[in-house]
Amino acid sequence: MPAVTVENPLTLPRVAAPAEARPRPVLAVATAPSGFEGEGFPVRRAFAGINYEHLDPFIMMDQMGEVEYAPGEPKGTPWHPHRGFETVTYLIDGTFVHRDSHGGGGTINGGDTQWMTAGSGLLHIEAPPESLVMSGGLFHGLQLWVNLPKRDKMMAPRYQDIGGGQVKLLTSADGGALLRLIAGDLDGNKGPGITHTPITMLHVSVNPGAEVTLPWRADFNALGYALAGRGTAGAEGRPFRTGQAVVFGSGDSLTIRADESQESRSPNFEVVLLGGEPIREPMRHYGPFVMNTHAELAQAFEDFQAGRLGTVPAEES
Repeated sequence: MPAVTVENPLTLPRVAAPAEARPRPVLAVATAPSGFEGEGFPVRRAFAGINYEHLDPFIMMDQMGEVEYAPGEPKGTPWHPHRGFETVTYLIDGTFVHRDSHGGGGTINGGDTQWMTAGSGLLHIEAPPESLVMSGGLFHGLQLWVNLPKRDKMMAPRYQDIGGGQVKLLTSADGGALLRLIAGDLDGNKGPGITHTPITMLHVSVNPGAEVTLPWRADFNALGYALAGRGTAGAEGRPFRTGQAVVFGSGDSLTIRADESQESRSPNFEVVLLGGEPIREPMRHYGPFVMNTHAELAQAFEDFQAGRLGTVPAEES
């Protein structure tokens, strides 16, 4: 970890919060429970137990792996539907192949992000390629669910394939942290992801003992999740580590610091930072559907069962 890096961060544009920025305090730290998804690959439910008022516009996020598969072990998901939101799949290590009921598809490699707007609905499948199933190997990534406002829930499905080389690379004021801006705006720097709901998403690698303080839009919420390593959040130094999420309060900046000593498997403190403009609409979530009312959820299930969200290609049904 990670797939996208740079030899000398000091060559990158630097980001720092202004001295007068109000630091965001830490409201809570939550530990993600472990489980299994799809055909049996391990996940951590990053935001389980966090009140939705702190998550909006995000719905959930799974850390997929990190797991070292033996030959024959790699797993994916069966065909399944989505409606009413966007999935953001950020792959750090490994390879996933995507197919959908509209004939779309593609391969996601380490460092790549696929942004799928489910909108009015589709069926899709994600699976490791046959070569990875045969060889085994490391698999690690994230899948984030981002809500859509009511006006966009029934829009036509859309895809963005964001190669690792497209991610905007930045560094902290002293070069002690590498910032990979996937979507949104950070201190005038723009990530490649095009979003319906205004958000910021970045993957930060903080060197042991280093600290990064970033400007953060006051109208956005702020969340952090530790992919690997250990450190602290906020100016008050609240400890958090691998598999834990941080909820920040209001303010104009947020701070992450890496402990001097890190895990042997990860030289740096690896953190995903997320922020978004809350939608503040009723949200009803059941399985693969995210709508505004129970009636809309029932309609989504009816449409799925009637084949109106698409059908599995004949060669795979």
